[in-house]
Amino acid sequence: MLDLAVGLCFGSVGFTMAVNATALPPWLRFALPFGLGLLMSVRRLWPLPVFCLTLVLAVFAVMTDAIGFAYLAPAYVLYIVALSDRVGPLVPSSAIGGLSLVSLLGLTLAGAPQDSAPDWLVHFDKPLMGIAALGGSWTIGRAVHERRHYAAREAGRLASQAVTDERLRIARELHDVVTHSVGLIAVKAGVANHVMSTRPEEAHDALRVIETASRSALVEMRHLLGMLRSTNVPDLLPAPGIEGLDELAEQARLAGVDVELSLRLGGTGSAGRVPDGDAHDPRDRLPDGVGLSVYRIVQEALTNVAKHAAPARCQVSVVADGKDVRIEVMNDGRGRRTLPSAGTGHGLIGMRERVMMYGGTFEAGSRNGYGFRVFARLPYQEAP
Repeated sequence: MLDLAVGLCFGSVGFTMAVNATALPPWLRFALPFGLGLLMSVRRLWPLPVFCLTLVLAVFAVMTDAIGFAYLAPAYVLYIVALSDRVGPLVPSSAIGGLSLVSLLGLTLAGAPQDSAPDWLVHFDKPLMGIAALGGSWTIGRAVHERRHYAAREAGRLASQAVTDERLRIARELHDVVTHSVGLIAVKAGVANHVMSTRPEEAHDALRVIETASRSALVEMRHLLGMLRSTNVPDLLPAPGIEGLDELAEQARLAGVDVELSLRLGGTGSAGRVPDGDAHDPRDRLPDGVGLSVYRIVQEALTNVAKHAAPARCQVSVVADGKDVRIEVMNDGRGRRTLPSAGTGHGLIGMRERVMMYGGTFEAGSRNGYGFRVFARLPYQEAP
């Protein structure tokens, strides 16, 4: 519809000029401008053939002095041709753009030729104007094409990056959700296997822990897989945070890790207990995302202690001062390694990724040859 409106406007204005071209037959004075306008209205259907036909008609209109601005018609069609992937790469757009600019500047600086000038020079400005119009239209069309092509590539790259980030997020969440319970199950299964014949009571206790942990892992797995398979909006259940650290410590104690939990928020805190949010300044509360990261880091660190160092003593410290939160998990490494250490170390990778999302720092390593230490700092608020 836009092209049709432009074509009708061009035909109407062109007719006011062509009607004075007495050298042409009356029917051609009417057909020439509206023929160009009709071709302009179908430029999106057959761009290249329409351009060639309008160019021939425009040259004829200019040479017969019927329509002085007839080059605007092929220039209007050439814009669509320049957007095409078939013809565009074959034409040097930079050279055409430079030629058009030189032609336009030359016409501007030279001005209109005098009547006393040679005949070829008097009419030389018309083809130069045509070259400038066509070259400018082609250059603009190729620039728009390149911008769209770049935008499409960038959108594809962002989509691919989003898919990769989502895969990493799902892998990280799946690892954090399952590893803690499965690690506890493996530890307790090893204990039950060793004491089954000598201390059946302790073996029964270990089996009860295995049953509880396996049911918990199954529920969490079903919930996570249900969210991945569902196309509906998931239930906005509260994400785990620092309120769940006591439960993590209790689960680690079941695996033979003597956990000492210390939590301080905004200068206040207690050992083994999360301060009541209603009894303290709201600034003492961590943002939900930071609280989830703290929970997952402590969860993974305690899982590693239970798998590789139990029975052992472990100190967990979480300190937040309104500007950042520091997590430190240390164990004395007195116990023997319960599970083999072969693996890809996805737990440490996941912890490091969570810390890097907030631009924090992460350290993990042995403590002078015995025990292990995990330290993370997550900035979450600018200092006042």
